[in-house]
Amino acid sequence: MEKANYKIAVVPGDGIGPEVVREGLKVLEVACKAEGVDYETATFDIGGERYLRTGETLHDSVLEELKQFDAIYFGAIGHPDVMPGVLERGILLKLRFALDLFVNLRPVKLYPGVECPLKDKTPDDIDFVVIRENTEDVYALEGAAFQPNTENEVAIQPAIYTRRGTERIIRYAFELASKRALERGKPAKVTLVDKANVMTVGHGLWRRVFEELAKEFPEVETEALYVDAAAMEFVLHPERFQVVVTTNLFGDILTDLGAAIQGGIGIAPSGNIHPGKVSMFEPVHGSAPSIAGKGLACPLAAILTAALMMEHLGEAKVAQRIENAVAKALQTGKIRSLEAGKMGMSTQEVGDLVASLV
Repeated sequence: MEKANYKIAVVPGDGIGPEVVREGLKVLEVACKAEGVDYETATFDIGGERYLRTGETLHDSVLEELKQFDAIYFGAIGHPDVMPGVLERGILLKLRFALDLFVNLRPVKLYPGVECPLKDKTPDDIDFVVIRENTEDVYALEGAAFQPNTENEVAIQPAIYTRRGTERIIRYAFELASKRALERGKPAKVTLVDKANVMTVGHGLWRRVFEELAKEFPEVETEALYVDAAAMEFVLHPERFQVVVTTNLFGDILTDLGAAIQGGIGIAPSGNIHPGKVSMFEPVHGSAPSIAGKGLACPLAAILTAALMMEHLGEAKVAQRIENAVAKALQTGKIRSLEAGKMGMSTQEVGDLVASLV
């Protein structure tokens, strides 16, 4: 049987991106070698430095190149000398929309050895996934301002929800819940988070589609929570969640809350996915330019992002090796904190430790 040969586009990006991606690739190489999985990488110069040199964010020709890969391994975007929004819209959002990466997948998992900010909560209590719709809502439209910088200024920031977009993300959540339940031998459950009591038109669509699709998955338990109640429950009773599905804006907020309860953004991976097509995987911590190049950044989110990428590519054994190695590293006690500059080890040393445990 021939080895699988995956093509992975690597975009280190800005700030700490290159540092954490380097450690992720280090661990990925060891895990793939152990499982006999073959892959090749190509590095792309995309980010703030390139924009400052050339004025380009993401050229259409580069976008076409990226479409030829199996996955994109992304570091971070954000540069202190570039106006906020330029890189985010010109690179990240352009990739999401052009590649139709309609699933933002955010695991929320507390690993043994990680301090949880919630009283009396253990790894048994925090292990769920948030599925965030990734191509609609307020992010899809520019908005407009009338008479700006005057006392009569009016700002309009519209949101858009389509039935197609709503149905495909909710269906993905149900299918993922069924898969996770089968793997874990537990009942499946999906929680919808919306604000349908106030946003009755757009979120009313979400609520109706959710109820319709639930009939196709009778084995899956369902519940619907308003976003304010869901935020409280993330903190008070995280154990009630298995798969959470929500809108783009609410997902953007709730997933960072999820990262906080699992120990911080230093250990939070994410996937921007279109099933069956090229998808993009990135840690959620951002570029953190103030600590770039100092070896202070925690690379665990980037390492777990590599695991998420390989799981998406169908290499579950590689993904499990990486995740197990991270868990073992955390239980050694050598990593004192997930907060930048407080780990007790450098970025490279953390990567070396995980790689040695794969």
